[in-house]
Amino acid sequence: MKDSTMNKLEILAESAKYDVSCASSGTTRKNAHGGIGSANGWGICHSYTADGRCVSLLKIMLTNFCLYDCAYCINRRSNDIRRAAFSPKELTELTIEFYRRNYIEGLFLSSGIIKNADHTMERMLRVVKDLRTVHQFNGYIHMKAIPGASSELIYQAGLYADRLSVNLEIATESNLQRLAPEKDHQSIYLPMRHIQQHLMENKDARKKYRHAPQFASAGQSTQIIVGATDETDHQILALSAKLYKRPSMKRVYYSGFIPVNGYDKRLPVVKDVPRMRENRLYQADWLLRFYHFDVNEIVNDQHQDLDLDMDPKLSWAIRNPQFFPVDINRASYEQILRVPGIGIKSAKLIVSARKHSKLNLDVLKRIGVVLKRARFFIVCSEMRSFKFVQSSEAFIRLSLQEAPALGAIPQQQLSMSLE
Repeated sequence: MKDSTMNKLEILAESAKYDVSCASSGTTRKNAHGGIGSANGWGICHSYTADGRCVSLLKIMLTNFCLYDCAYCINRRSNDIRRAAFSPKELTELTIEFYRRNYIEGLFLSSGIIKNADHTMERMLRVVKDLRTVHQFNGYIHMKAIPGASSELIYQAGLYADRLSVNLEIATESNLQRLAPEKDHQSIYLPMRHIQQHLMENKDARKKYRHAPQFASAGQSTQIIVGATDETDHQILALSAKLYKRPSMKRVYYSGFIPVNGYDKRLPVVKDVPRMRENRLYQADWLLRFYHFDVNEIVNDQHQDLDLDMDPKLSWAIRNPQFFPVDINRASYEQILRVPGIGIKSAKLIVSARKHSKLNLDVLKRIGVVLKRARFFIVCSEMRSFKFVQSSEAFIRLSLQEAPALGAIPQQQLSMSLE
């Protein structure tokens, strides 16, 4: 590999590392005869497929030159950093060389904006098109769609990339305007709508025509920066819930604010990335997508932010004692799914297993239920029914946080009593 290519790789991989929206789940692109790579399943990051398999991606920018001067971005126009740019041919060959050496299984491609949106998008499109058509590369490709790019270019990109994404960055329009005056939500939502429209049209076309090309089989995703502005978790999750109502939106990623431009007075002074808040938002996001929770059950006007000391499902359960206890042998799947310590797989196994016999604590443990949490909110064949007699949230929290090992808790110490 040439020294010039290595230098560019070092610079542009470093510039790309702050974009977290690069999961490779949801695609089924298979290897074709005579092709290389398969998506079943310096700049190298790890991501996961829908079945949980870890894959390696070359996470790179086409260039870190940019017309914009966003306060939160390391690649902002006014920053005095090393700049570089790959030609489409260079980046295509680099990707193939990394694949042949077994370094990667796919590509995550983004770019700064040069000249204009269409010019940047055209150069990125040349990379993914050559990978597919010239080199017959069938690995996973995630490509950023540039706000302001034409609908036709976005359509062409979706024919070669498995996933497209457009980052919202800041959850509210006012704060986006304050930190990135050259951007607005309208210009970001427009390519999102283009992607959704093309996906729906492609779905109809594939029903009519067997060999119709597939468009962005893994849908689209976006990223929201957390902690750079004053949005509450309620505002962020309410926005995520609206985005998930769009059939094309697969993932919203939450990126804890990293103070790369400490000199900008518009940004908050932070010492550490808010990792715990980021983690809680992902947990709440999971409840929205898979546990049938409404956003106002997780956060609302009374509870604007997620509890950093407790996961959102447990926090909801403590605030809503009227829903408990849940009878494991009689309750519906939806009710069981809301019990802390019981996940989707465990809930399904419970519903299936209780058809054959009544379930007790030992069976629940073998199924995979986290009894340290769940036992406060359930009854089963060897436990008599409990009811909450003390609604003090602090008392319940203390009982849960200081709970000793299973079987060692005297009943009079619990925040529940026998009926």
